[in-house]
Amino acid sequence: MFGAVFWVILIGSLSVIALYLIGLYNSLVTLRNRFKNAFSQIEVQLKRRHDLIPNLVETAKAYMNHERGTLVAVTEARNVAAACLKLAAAEPGSARSIVQLGKDEGRLNTAMDNLNVSLEEYPDLQASEIMMQLNDEMTSTEDRIAYARQFFNDAVMEYNIFRQQFPTILMADAVGHGSDATLLVFEDSKQIQNAPTVSFT
Repeated sequence: MFGAVFWVILIGSLSVIALYLIGLYNSLVTLRNRFKNAFSQIEVQLKRRHDLIPNLVETAKAYMNHERGTLVAVTEARNVAAACLKLAAAEPGSARSIVQLGKDEGRLNTAMDNLNVSLEEYPDLQASEIMMQLNDEMTSTEDRIAYARQFFNDAVMEYNIFRQQFPTILMADAVGHGSDATLLVFEDSKQIQNAPTVSFT
């Protein structure tokens, strides 16, 4: 009698533990898939920007005879960022590819900022209908990129927090979730985040 009760309690306890561990594992998988899906939204918007940039450069070429270096820099930065995006899309959980994407997109942002400064010297170009449409498209795309990046980073944080919590951290490594996912921070935005503080005291 006592032996039967013992076995019932033991089997029941092991079943509860097994169900709990299965729940933890499924939660890790769900959260990882959520940030991977969020990255695919970034990918769509970055591809859209990469597709718009050649049209912008081509339109500017007709007006900006003395700014070839700026246009070449934008084109080169765009090509590097587009290649890096392909690598990052293949493995959005890789810290190396996400960090590199952030650097390359930051360099592209800097090149685009330089182009925008140069465009200010060409009012006829800015007033052209094609350039105005492209600028509207670029602005809309930049807003979407910012939103998609925030959504991705939120999903990454949710995954990392869950993975690091006890008792998940005890089993995460054993089931293929041994490292945190990496936030996507564009290199040029680090300068904004690290802006010096002004004190009048």
